[in-house]
Amino acid sequence: MSWDFSTEPEFQELLDWVKDFCKNEVEPLELVFPYAPYVRDEKMRALVKPLQDQIKAKGLWAVFLDEELGGPGYGQLKLALLNEVLGRYSMAPALFGCQAPDTGNMEILAAYGTEEQKKRWLYPLMNQEMFSAYSMTEPQGGSDPNLFTTKAVRDGEEWVINGEKWYTSNGRNADILFVMCTNGIFIVPRKTPGVEIKDYPRTHNHIIYKDVRVPLDHLLGPEDGAKVLAQRRLGGGRIHHAMRAIAQCQRAFDMMCERALSRESHGKVIAEHQMVQSAIADSYAEIAQLRLLVLWTAWTIDNSSTQEARTQIAMCKYTAAKVLREVCYRAIHVLGSLGVTDLTPLQAMWAGAPTMSVMDGVDEVHKVTVSRNVLKGYEPHEGFWPTDYFPEKRAKAREKFAAAFAADPELVGYADYMEKRSRGH
Repeated sequence: MSWDFSTEPEFQELLDWVKDFCKNEVEPLELVFPYAPYVRDEKMRALVKPLQDQIKAKGLWAVFLDEELGGPGYGQLKLALLNEVLGRYSMAPALFGCQAPDTGNMEILAAYGTEEQKKRWLYPLMNQEMFSAYSMTEPQGGSDPNLFTTKAVRDGEEWVINGEKWYTSNGRNADILFVMCTNGIFIVPRKTPGVEIKDYPRTHNHIIYKDVRVPLDHLLGPEDGAKVLAQRRLGGGRIHHAMRAIAQCQRAFDMMCERALSRESHGKVIAEHQMVQSAIADSYAEIAQLRLLVLWTAWTIDNSSTQEARTQIAMCKYTAAKVLREVCYRAIHVLGSLGVTDLTPLQAMWAGAPTMSVMDGVDEVHKVTVSRNVLKGYEPHEGFWPTDYFPEKRAKAREKFAAAFAADPELVGYADYMEKRSRGH
């Protein structure tokens, strides 16, 4: 049996480099030029490219991909450790070539795309020559595919797509849209006639697809394979969100602890107040629990598959949202009035927790999944009493000592005496 919580020295060196790089290079760029990796302007590219060249030289570009697809092939566990650093900075994933929603779209392109589709879309996505969005959720059905109505109908050498999608993150800025229809997932260039992106919401877009025509080879994977592809994509996406959530929780926690040692209230440093100590203690424990859950899940994926780890992934999804919400809320209170302004990252991080609780399927759905899967390992008890009903268990246990009782009658009396004591007599 192998059980080890340590990190390989060589990989720890890489993690240390990433921490320093993000602090000294990524954060300054993020503060002065937000969204720089997504801007096509040559001046922005001149700032971004040298940083990405350093990342590539370290073998850390597109860390979520296997080696044959141009990534380092680290697996989910090492990716989790890296995301604990990258998730602290909103720009870092894009600088390292592992930004959502492109990561999930690249994964299903790599798994199900034809060679022509990979040349046309996967490799440009990997090189950030283009960006993508995942258009799944619908106004009337949320993320339940059984309620979707968006459909692609074949017309000669084209598919004609009609429907309405809600909450397509990054849709406005994407070059291509992965549109989930009732009969498959189709890749639609954003500027295709009939694609109408509403003015609101600005980030998670509302899109109307009206008589949108794409060639037959824009179907990804098999026809009617949308649900299979979606589960492959969303499983990885959920665990990656949870990985980055750890970094956000840790950032909020660091701010909380720093502030607790820096301010006074009612005659003493606020870190000496029991309410603040309780907030710190609860947050520390919850972050540690979330981190172990995510790392265990990542390890399970590496040693089996995303499908085998689906129950754990669901746990990670709703637990990450809960811990992020609670830790950020406590941190805001420790910082007081400053915490509710936009002068620190706390307000945005706290506001992001509800987003995490609904994207990729609402938390309640994932709790149902966990409950159903867990209950498969149990059976109903027979009769009126549960398995751990003491009177029946004790009667069966006494049968084990029948020979001893027969050899020494005094043991019977002693056993009867102990049974009465256990019942409070």
